[in-house]
Amino acid sequence: MALSNEEAHALSRKRGTSWVYETARFVLTPIAATWYRFKVTGREYVPPEGPVIIAPNHKSFYDSFFIGLATTRHLHFMAKTELFEGKKTARLLSGLGAFPVRRGTADPDALATARYHLDQGRVLAMFPEGTRHRDPETLREPRRGVGRLAIEAKAPIVPCAITGTDKLFAWGWFPKPVKVQVSFAPAIEPADLEATPEAAQDLIENQVWPEVEREFKRLRANPGLVAAVLAGLGAAGGGIAYQQQQKKRKRLPVPKVPKALRRKKKGPFKNVRR
Repeated sequence: MALSNEEAHALSRKRGTSWVYETARFVLTPIAATWYRFKVTGREYVPPEGPVIIAPNHKSFYDSFFIGLATTRHLHFMAKTELFEGKKTARLLSGLGAFPVRRGTADPDALATARYHLDQGRVLAMFPEGTRHRDPETLREPRRGVGRLAIEAKAPIVPCAITGTDKLFAWGWFPKPVKVQVSFAPAIEPADLEATPEAAQDLIENQVWPEVEREFKRLRANPGLVAAVLAGLGAAGGGIAYQQQQKKRKRLPVPKVPKALRRKKKGPFKNVRR
C-alpha cells in the first residue's frame, strides 16, 4: 500500500525505521566496497554531532545511498514525490528516512520536514543542482535554496562530490564494475549570515559550489586502476585495428603504357643505354 505524503513525512520525522536503515547499511556496504571499489575521502569533515547539511553534486538516483554509506551518521534526504505514489519503494524510502518533495515548485511540506531534521540536530543531504545532471564531465549551476535553509537553521554545509554513480549498471540491472568515489570538503559555517536571498546565493555560488567543483574534478582525474586499464586497452585496440586496416589496403597496380604510345627519346642521348 502506498504512503500518502503526510504519512511519508511523519515516518521520516521519526528518523525512519532504524532497523531498515541499519539492515540496508549492512547489506550494501560490502557490495559497494567489493564490486564498486567504494572510496571515501574527507570523512572527518562531517561533524560528529549537531545539524549538518551535506551538499553534493547529483548524477544518479543512487547518490544518496552512497553518501549515506560514506558517513556513520543517519542520513535524511529528499526524493521525488513520484516514488511515494503506488510504488514498492515508498515504504523502503520512508523507512530509510527519505521524504517526498514536489519538483519544479515550492513545497512547504518538504521544507518543513527538512527544517525539522536540522532542528533535531540531524544530517540532511540536499542537492544544490535541484535535479540530476547527466553530463558526466560537468555540473549544473546551483540553486540558492540550500543556502537559505542552512542560514535559517544555522547549520554548517559540507561540500561533497560524488563520481561513478551514473554508470552503475550495464545491460539492464547487471552491475557494472565501476569505481564510485565520494569526497567531503571542510564544513562552511553560515551562522553569521543574514537570511536574505543575496546572502544565500553568495554562500552557495561563491563558497560551497567551488569546493564541490574542485573535488569533483579531482575525483574525475583519478578514476581508478581498472578504469584506466580499460581506457588504455580501448585506445590500444583502436590503434591495432587501424594498423590492420592499413595493411589490408593494397596498392593499386601502375598500368603499363603500350609500346605504340610510348614517346621516343630524341636528342644526343637517344642511343645511350639505360
